[in-house]
Amino acid sequence: MEYKDYYQILGVSKQASEKEIKRAYRKLAQQYHPDKNPGNKTAEEKFKTINEAYEVLGSADNRAKYDQLGQNYHRFQQMGGNPADFDFSQWFSQGGSRQ
Repeated sequence: MEYKDYYQILGVSKQASEKEIKRAYRKLAQQYHPDKNPGNKTAEEKFKTINEAYEVLGSADNRAKYDQLGQNYHRFQQMGGNPADFDFSQWFSQGGSRQ
């Protein structure tokens, strides 16, 4: 899976507060909402990406894991990882290049 910089997608810095992230999300979600852009597939895809970014950055736990794992965040999720019980030693002991 391709790495997505959720901070860049929402247009906020890594130091942004929860309030700033929520404000940026709402602004973009309103701009790209399918009801405001009927039939526009590009806007629909952008809206989905914005929602995905907010699902991660809008939750303190998910955001902490995203910040910690960076581009490996999605790999961790695909492996059935739960951010609450992440253990680096188990993840790296599986060979490192599992897909």
